[in-house]
Amino acid sequence: MGTIKVGIIGAGRIGKIHIENLQRQGNAEVVAVSDPFADEALRQWAAERGIRTVTKDAAEWMDDPAIQAVFICSPTDTHVPFIKLAAAAGKHIFCEKPISMEVSQTAEALEAVKAAGVQLQVGFNRRFDHNFKRIKEIVSSGEIGQPHIVKITSRDPSPPGESYIRSSGGIFMDMMIHDFDMARYVSGEEAVTISAVGSVLVDPVFEQCGDVDTAVVTIQFASGAIGIIDNSRKAVYGYDQRVEVFGSGGAVGVNNDYPNTAEIHTEDGVRRDNPLHFFLERYNEAYADESRQFIACLAEGRQVPVNGEDGMQAELMACAAAESLRLGRPVPVKLSIAAE
Repeated sequence: MGTIKVGIIGAGRIGKIHIENLQRQGNAEVVAVSDPFADEALRQWAAERGIRTVTKDAAEWMDDPAIQAVFICSPTDTHVPFIKLAAAAGKHIFCEKPISMEVSQTAEALEAVKAAGVQLQVGFNRRFDHNFKRIKEIVSSGEIGQPHIVKITSRDPSPPGESYIRSSGGIFMDMMIHDFDMARYVSGEEAVTISAVGSVLVDPVFEQCGDVDTAVVTIQFASGAIGIIDNSRKAVYGYDQRVEVFGSGGAVGVNNDYPNTAEIHTEDGVRRDNPLHFFLERYNEAYADESRQFIACLAEGRQVPVNGEDGMQAELMACAAAESLRLGRPVPVKLSIAAE
């Protein structure tokens, strides 16, 4: 397909990250951007990057035959309508997670993609992180035997604001959904049962919003292996991202990324700098790699590495966790929308 021409929907923080990453690739060109709040500042920002079309409505350029792919970087409640719009126009789609907050809506989006014969990649960027890719390679190689326990820690350096919390879909759909996908990715298995506990320990605003800020989920996989995920909205020492897989023949784990490897030894003790502070620093290269792979798959006619079904399964796990927290007991994971 040569150079893939791309349209971007949503020009907030993540949209601009994707634009700049795509522009560093030799096989992609961003030719259009839409955002309902597009103003002169955005037009100037786009013009400086050679993007000639900036609109408030993606429908204005969606039927342009020169555009082959669309990145959906808008709020979650807009994802499904934009997926349907892009699919109907015959565009391949990259969509940030989650596809939606309702599995029935996600199913509609996946059906639209299938009917149109286009590809959909979901933005589970952590699969492209150098640390987590290495864990996947080791587990898949059989070097540590059959996985028995998968442990995932994911803690943010600071909590989001109230307006974000109210529209986020809750900690399981907004934050832990990355970890649900990671659990499937590194284990190579589907979840059968999920049990969740949660508390409000960081800020009472989470309770006011009907959410929790601290949660632990246990997963039983089809093989009997066990997954353990812990999330917190506030880790005072920085962005905490760790994964370990323990198996019948050994274990593999990765620690946090740090700005450097220096250790300071004094009479007061041994210390080092805190982990990289936020997701934009920690996963900077992973964001770039996921867009590189998406474009490469389109150019070479290959299947994208993280598809709509991956998005659906992570959402089903998030729904099961929310239901487990509500009921106070383990909940089976519905492995398809047909189980609804």
